[in-house]
Amino acid sequence: MLLILTVLLALSVSLATAEEPPCSNPEYAHGISHLLPLKYPADFKHFEYANPEAPKAGEIRAPELGTFDNYNAVVEKGRLVRGHEIIEGLVYDALLEPALDEPVSYYGLLAEGVVVGPNFDWIAFKLRDNATWHDGEPVTVDDVLFTFETFQEHGSVAIKTAIADIERVFAFGDQEICFVRDKGVEVNPTLPFTVGGFNILPQHYWSQHDISKTTIKPPLGSGPYRVRDAELGRILTYERVENYWGSDIPVNKGRYNFDVVKFDYFKDETVMGEAHKSYVFDVKEEGVSKAWATQYNFPAVKAGLFKRELRPLTRVEGMWWPIFWNVEKAPLNDVRVREALWLLFDFAWTNRVLFYDYYDAGVSVFQNSPMAHQGLPGEKELELLEPWRDQVPTRVFTEEFRHQPSNGFGAQRDNLRRALALFKEAGWEVVDGVMRSVETGEQMKLDLIGASYYSIRQNLTLFQNLEAIGVGTTGYAPEVSNWLHRSRTGKFDGNSMRWAPSNTPGLQLRNWFGSAAAGQDYGQNWIRVRNPVIDSLIDSIVAADTAESLYAATRALDRVIMWNFYIIPVGSSPGFRLVYWDKFGEVPNQKLVRVPFIDAWWWDEEKARRVEEGIRELGE
Repeated sequence: MLLILTVLLALSVSLATAEEPPCSNPEYAHGISHLLPLKYPADFKHFEYANPEAPKAGEIRAPELGTFDNYNAVVEKGRLVRGHEIIEGLVYDALLEPALDEPVSYYGLLAEGVVVGPNFDWIAFKLRDNATWHDGEPVTVDDVLFTFETFQEHGSVAIKTAIADIERVFAFGDQEICFVRDKGVEVNPTLPFTVGGFNILPQHYWSQHDISKTTIKPPLGSGPYRVRDAELGRILTYERVENYWGSDIPVNKGRYNFDVVKFDYFKDETVMGEAHKSYVFDVKEEGVSKAWATQYNFPAVKAGLFKRELRPLTRVEGMWWPIFWNVEKAPLNDVRVREALWLLFDFAWTNRVLFYDYYDAGVSVFQNSPMAHQGLPGEKELELLEPWRDQVPTRVFTEEFRHQPSNGFGAQRDNLRRALALFKEAGWEVVDGVMRSVETGEQMKLDLIGASYYSIRQNLTLFQNLEAIGVGTTGYAPEVSNWLHRSRTGKFDGNSMRWAPSNTPGLQLRNWFGSAAAGQDYGQNWIRVRNPVIDSLIDSIVAADTAESLYAATRALDRVIMWNFYIIPVGSSPGFRLVYWDKFGEVPNQKLVRVPFIDAWWWDEEKARRVEEGIRELGE
């Protein structure tokens, strides 16, 4: 009896202390956010940038560059059509919908409720009971299970990587589903948003089709639009689903207002621009600074029929294709050499002559966000930086990083003198017009590559100054796949890449700047930097549990990256270059992460009539 009592007592203790099973007794909320509170309450009716009274009518036409030959977003092969993306898109619904006027907030779409477990150990969703596919069949937890099983088996590298932390998925309760995180991997605060943001696929449709292959047949969807007709590779037309199940839920109310959404594909950007002026399509983002500055002065603009507007956005702009160095290679492993090269690049001249003064001076990896460095380090930043004081440049603590001084006209002789002095400190000196190693006599040579002609052209002042001091320089824009191969394998000295972090940047930064990613296949630490200070600061970013701690860590990291001169910053975009025929209505809002012309604008009959009549008058 004593033995039995002892065993029972031990069992009761072990049961009392056992870990609670995942997703037990979830307390659902209408949305989730990262570090900052949700903007919209549980009883919100619609997003502020949507008009619940907007008419359901009309057509919007937008361009795409390239071609398409595949409607299946799961696989890597083929060129996916616009609108069938695995995140957002027009034909599928996800568990959650992001709000465009908040940094990182998601609200229920297919899911009426969501909850995240302690330490991100699990995420649970409760599905709505009225969601249906376009054929009328209900969206069920079986579809969610099928979707993530399919991702794990057949998904692209990007999809598999995004959900790699998920250990298992199971259904429970009434239309509820639980995603359990692998506790053997590092906590990833973005996981709930990744899981919630993926579009859900119909099991009953794909059981009759091979999801491991590309397809030119539009698959069954659940979202606000479906394909009406298509000319493969050229034109794609969607029609609004009249009986769309989700038209009146809060995240969709006042959105997806056009009866028809049409995408016209072009193989040449210049032809695309001329087609826009000719009224072939309605709206686009202008991607070329020269065109933005010089091409929008035609009669329709002067008549007020066509608009050219710079729209500020709240997304993290980061830096527009800065130059970065392969710091594994000598002499670029010397910070003095990198600083000298920074002094030889003239952003003010480049922006004035090549970019028509469009760009802001890029000085931060996190530009256009609270994560960017500001002034001198604050108290919270210093707590992170002080333990590394002897391993970071002194100016991290004493100066705010800015572009090298320049008036934008002619040679900047002071910068050139400072650069030559730094080269000399590093053991390089100009001898008979050639920059040579003082020790070996070898000429300094630099090989720069870029993804396009434009990324090479922007280096013009750097090339000119390097030539003037006798540095042997080559600049080449190889075919994109070759550029990627050389970037991944470190076969370059200088390179360019677009850096625009998300509002949850931790693991992304580890891929760009973390020591473990340096030299790894398919990693993007192409700088090949291995810096324990940077690794520590990224760890602090990943672990941040308040906005204040996140901003302190990103600002400290920002300073360390910039003052080590791993990058020659170029510019940063001040906004979205919107060009469009003025025939639509919208809710004015200057605090969005993107311009939602397809999903939140609407057809304005009076404006559209004015444009049509105006075009006829201009043509007479």
